[in-house]
Amino acid sequence: MTTTSHDSHPVGRCPIAHGFDVMGDAYYTDPAVHLAEYREQTPVFWYEPLHAWIVTTREDCLEVLSDWQTFSSASNSAADVPERHRSVYPPELVAKMIVGMDPPDHTLARSVAQKGFVKDRMDRLQPEIEARANRIIDRFEEQGSANLLEEYSLELTTQTIMALLGLDYEYEGMLRQLRDDLFAILSSAHAPMDEPEKSVVWDRFVDSNLVLREIIDQRRDSEADDLISVMASSRNSDGSFALSSEQIGLHISEFSAAGTDTTAQAMTNAVLFVTQHSEALEDALVEPQLWSNVFEETVRRRPSSTFTSRKATRPVTLSGVEIPPGDMIFVGLASANTDPTYVRDPFEFDIHRPVPTDHLAFTSGRHTCLGNPLARVQGATGLRVLFERLPSLRPDDIHELDFARLPLLPVRRSLHVHWDVTDVHRNRTQTIRQLNLRVAERTELTASAAAITLEHPDGGVLPRWKAGAHIDVTLADADGEPLVRQYSLSSDPAEASRYRIGILREDDGRGGSKLAHEQLQAGSEVTVSWPRNNFRLSGAQKYLFIAGGIGITPMLAMIREANAAGAEWELHYAGRARETMVFLDELAEFGDRVTLYPGDEGRRLSLSGLLEHAQDNCLVYVCGPESLMDAAEQAMGEWPDDALRLERFAPKTVERTEPDTPFEVRFEASGVSVEVGSDQTILEAAAEAGLPVISSCEEGTCGTCETRVVSGDVDHRDSILSTSEQAANETMMICVSRAQGTCPLLVLDK
Repeated sequence: MTTTSHDSHPVGRCPIAHGFDVMGDAYYTDPAVHLAEYREQTPVFWYEPLHAWIVTTREDCLEVLSDWQTFSSASNSAADVPERHRSVYPPELVAKMIVGMDPPDHTLARSVAQKGFVKDRMDRLQPEIEARANRIIDRFEEQGSANLLEEYSLELTTQTIMALLGLDYEYEGMLRQLRDDLFAILSSAHAPMDEPEKSVVWDRFVDSNLVLREIIDQRRDSEADDLISVMASSRNSDGSFALSSEQIGLHISEFSAAGTDTTAQAMTNAVLFVTQHSEALEDALVEPQLWSNVFEETVRRRPSSTFTSRKATRPVTLSGVEIPPGDMIFVGLASANTDPTYVRDPFEFDIHRPVPTDHLAFTSGRHTCLGNPLARVQGATGLRVLFERLPSLRPDDIHELDFARLPLLPVRRSLHVHWDVTDVHRNRTQTIRQLNLRVAERTELTASAAAITLEHPDGGVLPRWKAGAHIDVTLADADGEPLVRQYSLSSDPAEASRYRIGILREDDGRGGSKLAHEQLQAGSEVTVSWPRNNFRLSGAQKYLFIAGGIGITPMLAMIREANAAGAEWELHYAGRARETMVFLDELAEFGDRVTLYPGDEGRRLSLSGLLEHAQDNCLVYVCGPESLMDAAEQAMGEWPDDALRLERFAPKTVERTEPDTPFEVRFEASGVSVEVGSDQTILEAAAEAGLPVISSCEEGTCGTCETRVVSGDVDHRDSILSTSEQAANETMMICVSRAQGTCPLLVLDK
């Protein structure tokens, strides 16, 4: 932002560019095109409304940006601090903004902040950016329309800067307001704020900075790599801290403003460009690495900041125009990026340029944008996730001109978009949807079982689920490799912001439960899938729920749902001892509908007696040890085939009498055929062929890879489908099931 004296320059300086207008529609439609109208005839011209010279050629722009002694940045920050705040926020502090300093002060501040923006740090932040992008889209994807700028672009850049700063979600509101207040304060250098707005803005701004200073002081000796910690812990050679808490707070305010709005503008502009250049969108969807090129080409064609500004410190001549000392110069970044003497086909949107980063969108020289590594990572990631999730997204009106009309930074306030909601449902069959959650509570239920309650760090609503659903929990094994295990949700589906799972530690098991007990501690973070349901509670007049040990977990939601529906039901719950049986306090409220079988009290559950006679319109749900489920299958002889519903998280044993043989699979929707070898799964063969298959457990227990069967006979080897569902042959789990030995061809809907 620039401060100028509107009385210091006489009207009539030459040359001028008749028709150039930074408040007109032509400028806001496309700043580069508007500047190009004047670049050839008047490459440098005086623009009275800004009391500044406009510089348009790449050569002149580079000269201004590369010589800080002749072209000073020291006038790029100024503000009238109210008297009552000057004791804690003196006017000279505002002048220490990074964009408003020259060396040597600029060199010190930049070198300290630069440590927090190194590329390796940005690359490590990428998964968090991707997770937050998905989380944001989760909120509005079913709407079919949105104001993309507000609901996605600004949301993501704000979330990203919070992650960079290491600030929890509780500071989100403060950070958003801090961004807006800083812009208002800097804009007041041109258009003074009136009361009471000035007092309100300054009160909030100073209060936020005081909060930041407390956080900075707390992180003075931190070894963390968040930006606040990096700046707070940086020291001079004599051991003193490099920057004061007050100055770091100012820089954090800068980053919260510049690091959110500019990248949000760029992502939104990119949507306009790629939807008008379908070949670019198609290429990026096929080759996701091209999204970085999409972002670079967007900021080349339309940098978020049309200009950056400098003040001449001595007489200088640019393109034959003499500029006296003290005059302000607006460096036309948008014009330099489309200068035909340097750029081939400058107004073409070409994501295949040999050197896509060869532009001045992030300026050049000592004041090259500090946050450009962050902008590049979050811009490319945000665009990729957006179009992967909503590939049919298109603007309502590509000519929408809703801008805050600021000459240096044309701030788009809205871009209304729409998409086909079937994208959402299609995406769920092709992508494993994940959430990064936090352990809110851990309750030790018994000596070997714990209840883990999960919530999102933002405290918001989680994806909905119904009784019987489970989530995939990603753990890390001893080598740091991901290990995925499934756990049933045991909480109330009506509790929208929390999930609860119960985990029994099995020391002689496959290792997942031990890792879960070690890693899922209060406050720890964990990646889980969206809820998935292979154990859904179907409608019936009566239910028999049978649970053994930790198998009680899915039953808790089921009995609530059955109870709410007014159905008859009874629960039979067996355990080795009463002290090993979990959630007994919750079950107590249902009285004699619940029968307990603690083994140490001599009570034994007799499935043969309980299931001896089939009951009309009754479904039997069983979850627990494999021995319990095997016994239930054997005891259901007189019942209808589809009356028994089982939940397995370990694969059942499949006995084979003949060796596996190769067969062919044709994927009807894709038009692709694959040969499945005798030692290969359909999932593996499809993945090798480049088909968009998804999986999780790869052992037939989670249901992620369930695929519709068009024709052919299936050898079902999963632990999910009921006997009647397998006999119906309508779907199969392609991670384990195969074609029957006599069936040479399966046709699947994929």
